[in-house]
Amino acid sequence: MIETSVFERVAGKFGTPIFIYDEEKIRSQAGRLWMSFGRYQPVKILYAVKANSNPYLLKFLKGEGIWVDAVSPGEIALALKVGFSSKNILFTGNNITDEEMVFAMEREILLNIDSLSRLEKFGKKYRGAEVCVRINPDVGAGHHDHCITGGPKSKFGIWYSEVDKIKEIAGRYDLKIIGLHQHIGSQILDPDKFLMAMNVLLRVAKNFQGLEFLDFGGGLGVPYKPEEKPLDLIELGKKFCERFSEFCRKYGKRLTLIIEPGRYLVAEAGYLLTRVNTIKKNPDGREFVGVDSGFNHLIRPAMYGSYHQIVNLSNPYGKKEKVDIVGNLCESGDKFAEQREINQVREGDLLVIKNAGAYGYSMSSNYNLRPRPTEVLVKPSNQIELIRPRETIKDLIGGVAWRKR
Repeated sequence: MIETSVFERVAGKFGTPIFIYDEEKIRSQAGRLWMSFGRYQPVKILYAVKANSNPYLLKFLKGEGIWVDAVSPGEIALALKVGFSSKNILFTGNNITDEEMVFAMEREILLNIDSLSRLEKFGKKYRGAEVCVRINPDVGAGHHDHCITGGPKSKFGIWYSEVDKIKEIAGRYDLKIIGLHQHIGSQILDPDKFLMAMNVLLRVAKNFQGLEFLDFGGGLGVPYKPEEKPLDLIELGKKFCERFSEFCRKYGKRLTLIIEPGRYLVAEAGYLLTRVNTIKKNPDGREFVGVDSGFNHLIRPAMYGSYHQIVNLSNPYGKKEKVDIVGNLCESGDKFAEQREINQVREGDLLVIKNAGAYGYSMSSNYNLRPRPTEVLVKPSNQIELIRPRETIKDLIGGVAWRKR
């Protein structure tokens, strides 16, 4: 964890709330991924940009040899702008429009198509083109129903039993299916779930000739709660590579192995630093600790009921007390934690919310017309670099077209 003195220095220089990212932690996570899956070659790691789309972090990950998994034209445009080659980007869109399909193809981005109807439209417009197909393997997992992306209740992918329909459409338009893809969910800590889904995709892949890669998606989890154990990435990578090597031997061709981590690379490297501005108690004794942030900056607790560890940096040895840590939005559900034990909190204290590097700023909004916070990067030797300035009220309303009545 970043030293308390660094958090205090950041707060003093840039104010709060503020997102803070640890460069060394991101580098360490990237190293673990390469170590675990790099025993098989060729292997590609694609970063799921939706986890955190800060351009500075994308540039850093590019330097680590990591490619891009994009889910929108905006993410494609950002990746190209920061220097990624079009060949290093995969567009995994969901329910995309014709315009989005054209946007990607005009930039020579490989499409990962997840419906038969879109595959048909793609074939009609781009006869003979290369394409990847997303398969729903009837296996889903994740920390919340909203994050499960495989199985019968999922909107993602073409059902694994519809291989003949995929091949029929591809044959009619001379499409070259060069890759198959799956993604079963997010924040998964059980290796068996990945291996189960892997087996399904390998069975499907036997039905396709001319494949160049198999993409097993992301979903690699990190521990958020104190009792959660880290994913055994070394063991998972070992089993993955062994099974994939055996499949390629039988397939008669050494395919590229692709994984798409997002959260795993950036979640533990990020912190949301806030300051306490209000403390009050209700008649029943419930204590509310109000901070200068809200779910407009970190929506995971409100949306998913997610747990984020919260530390009182200003009173690390204070007596533990149970409080509700709440935000500054006009919403009853604007809570970071409910009846959470934390060292005694006083107005003016700095609180740090951990594991905020993934799906924090990238899911943030201007709800209640509140600006989004600053983002900084803590580099080796505790150097601090501003990587996105705080929005201002002028930024939010400056472009509004006022019409006189």
